[in-house]
Order: sequence, then C-alpha cells, then structure tokens
Amino acid sequence: MAASASYRSPLVCFFSLAAALFFASWYLLLDSAAAPAAPARHPPLRSPTPTTKCNPDKALLRVYMYDLPPEFHFGLLNSNPTPTTTAPWPDLLTHAAPAYPGGLNLQHSIEYWLTLDLLASEQGAPTPCTAARVRDPAAADVVFVPFFASLSFNRHSKDDRALQRRLLDFLAARPEWRRSGGRDHVVLAHHPNGMLHARYRLWPCVFVLCDFGRYPHSVANVDKDVVAPYLHMVDNFFNDTAGYNDRPTLLYFQGAIYRKDGGFIRQELYYLLKDEKDVHFSFGSVAGNGIEQSTRGMRASKFCLNIAGDTPSSNRLFDSIVSHCVPVIISDEIELPFEDVIDYSKFCIIVRGADAVKKDFLINLIKGISQEEWTSMWNKLKEVERHFEYQYPSQPDDAVQMIWKTIARKVPSIRLKINRLRRFSRFEANKTNESPARSSWLQNQAR
Repeated sequence: MAASASYRSPLVCFFSLAAALFFASWYLLLDSAAAPAAPARHPPLRSPTPTTKCNPDKALLRVYMYDLPPEFHFGLLNSNPTPTTTAPWPDLLTHAAPAYPGGLNLQHSIEYWLTLDLLASEQGAPTPCTAARVRDPAAADVVFVPFFASLSFNRHSKDDRALQRRLLDFLAARPEWRRSGGRDHVVLAHHPNGMLHARYRLWPCVFVLCDFGRYPHSVANVDKDVVAPYLHMVDNFFNDTAGYNDRPTLLYFQGAIYRKDGGFIRQELYYLLKDEKDVHFSFGSVAGNGIEQSTRGMRASKFCLNIAGDTPSSNRLFDSIVSHCVPVIISDEIELPFEDVIDYSKFCIIVRGADAVKKDFLINLIKGISQEEWTSMWNKLKEVERHFEYQYPSQPDDAVQMIWKTIARKVPSIRLKINRLRRFSRFEANKTNESPARSSWLQNQAR
C-alpha cells in the first residue's frame, strides 16, 4: 500500500503542475487578447521598414546637424561614455536604435528623440518629415547641436563640465557659428541643470527647455526659445471609459510636499486640503512602486494638482494629461509647451498661487465645476494627449513633430536677428569666407 501511494504521488504532482501551467497560460492568453497593445516609447527591437528619404524641399524645417563625435550623444547612453565605434551615428535601417537609460532619466530625454528623428529623415527610416536633415548649412533654416546635455548631467556629472568646454571649443571654430553668432543654433538642455556651465555663453541660441526657472531672462525666454514637454512617467490610459462617476477621488496629489524656491506653496496647500473629503494629498516618490501608485491614483481621480516645486514645471502635468485627470495648475512662473497653438484652458484649470492659498478658495472652485464641464475637459484631454507623446518612429503631431513645428515658427525671428547682425559686416576688415576667424568671445569663455 505504501509502495503504491509513493508511486502515485509523483504522478499526482506531475498532472497538478501540468494543469496549473495550462490554466495559467490560458489566462495569460485571454488577458493579452483583451488588453490593447501600447505603442512602444522605446525604439523597436527590429529595424523599421525602409521608406523614402525626406525631401528637404518639402519639409517644413530644414536642419543642418553637426557631426559631433559619439561622446556628445549616443556614446553617453552607456555607463562608460567611451564610444564603442568611430561611426558618428547609428544606422537605423540595419540596426535597432540604441536604448535610452530608463527610470527618471527618461523624463528629460528630448534630445534623444529629436536626434533619432533627424537621422531617420536622412536614412530613410519612418518619419513624418516635418524636419529634414540637410548637408549644406547654407540651405538650412537652423543648425542643430546634438549634445545630450540632460543625460550628460544625470549620468556623467563628473565629466559634464569638461564635455561642455569641448563643445564650446568646437562651436568657436565653426563657420556656421560665425555666420550667425549662434542665433540659428538649436541647443537642447531640457534638464533644469543641463548646460549649467555653457548656457551663459550660448545665450544667442534657441534653447529647448522644460521651463525658464533657472535661467535669467537675458539668456532664455519664451520669445526666443522653445518649451518642450517632459516625457510622462506613468503609462498611457488606453480605452479609458472611467468617466466622472467612475473616479471617486475629487482631487489628487502625491509627491514631495516640502520644496525649496517657489515650492513653498505645496506645504500651504497640504495643510489646507489634507482633511478635505475625497481629497488625496500625501507624500510620495518614485521609489518602490511610486509610479504604479500614481498611475492608479490619477486614473481614479477627477482632478490632479500640478503645483510649482523646485522649478515651475514637472512631469506631473504630463502624467495627468495621459491619465485623463484634469490638471489643476498652480505655478505662476510656468510656461506651457506649444501654447501658441494649444488652448490649455479647454482641458486644464489654472489658478494663481495667491488665490490658491486662500481658505476654501481652491476646494470650492473644484467642487463648482459641473459634471458636464468636467466631461468636456476629459474628452479634450484624450484628444490632445498625442501632442505630448515621445516615440520612435515619430508620428504626425506627436511631441517630436510639435517641437519641430515650434522651432519652424521661430525661423522668421531668427532670420531678422541674423540680418540685423550683418548690417555693418562690409566694414569689418579681414573677414573672408575661405578662412573664417574663430569666434573670439566664445573661445575665451570656453577656457
């Protein structure tokens, strides 16, 4: 009897395990069939199908891009910035695009997506062709400086200053810089501390930034420069049917409460709102499962607070947008991406800081918004969220294409500045096109 039982025991275990694996695989199959596939933010594992190269004559923006060594761009993607190849650019037709480091590094990865799109325009990889790379700087509307400044600061801070000096040396020697004084150069420094040492020397350029919180007006401003969205950290809310009555939380905020600079308003709002019914206002961070908690919280909320912190902006606004949680923006110094073509009042509530800290002002304002008005903003969020999406290959009117279009709208102003710069150029002695002098002021500053 004992021998018979011991013989049956392995068989029972085997069939139990097989049954468990069968039901688990069947469940996963059903689950994957029911869930919509999310478009990859990261580059595909395989090369995209080749397409026709962009025709610069038909592009909205013609871009000359410097062939900087890999140490300034894709070489920074590795923990060791020493390049593994002498080729300046990845071949997007025969290889997958190099992967960008994950985590919070991604929120400031703007230079990566724009550079990929420019390479795609020349190599014949898929792109909407809003911007096209040209090899003749005289045929270009702008000159693109492909330095991954945010990644250099985040991941290679000990070498960042030296790399910025080498960039300044490079620019000082270029005839393209001398021709315009840098006014047609596009420099990406989306991280608030990106280009920290070089920014004051590059003030004539068009900066692509997250905001102007750490820049004097003489260096960066909304008239000259471009505000670009952060890359959102929470997942997209596909097939969202969670309407007004399906979101039990009225107002949601989770993040750092005690901040410096303009962020003092966070703690004032915390004490005003922490005991209000249906309000979630608590400390949180990305550590552990912080992003997952924010994802669930935003999707279950009607309104999401976006309050000034150490800087006027954060990726929380864009997390709110893709969660379809109506943003409540309280940041007096904030500048919003693409605001010349997007009316944020259609899907955001924007409140002055002085009003927000008045007792009962904010909560009464939010409670006074009708279900009909909220639903209109909710639908608008689903309509505009594509404008804040970074992806490769880039798609029409996504964040990459919106940035190119914003730069294109700056071109007439750039040309005006350059033409004014040339007014008295005929009286400058010893200036020739064949042997351009180095830009002395930039050269001196780079030392």
